[in-house]
Amino acid sequence: MRLAVVSSDGKNVDLHLGRGNSIYVYDYDDELTFVENRNLEIAEDSKHQGGKVIKACEDCDVLFCVQYGFKSKIKAEDANIKLVMDEGPIDEVLQRYIDHVEFMKSL
Repeated sequence: MRLAVVSSDGKNVDLHLGRGNSIYVYDYDDELTFVENRNLEIAEDSKHQGGKVIKACEDCDVLFCVQYGFKSKIKAEDANIKLVMDEGPIDEVLQRYIDHVEFMKSL
């Protein structure tokens, strides 16, 4: 499973999807592995830029951010990307999600 995180500092999930000028990508199979940092040009004064972030994450299964808008939700669904709203240190956010996925598999 490929996971993408929108982060201003590479340590925290702390940005709205449309402000995601830096995306940190991880792979999870049996363990979590950092893959790369992807940088985007996001205009500070423009709205509705979540589509740019989603396009940059087309190879990802899940995309984490603090918040996203309705248009981004539709674009993510069309791209088969699950959007997850969460906030906090990246390692904790990803571990919460992984724990949830593993729990759901065990049912």
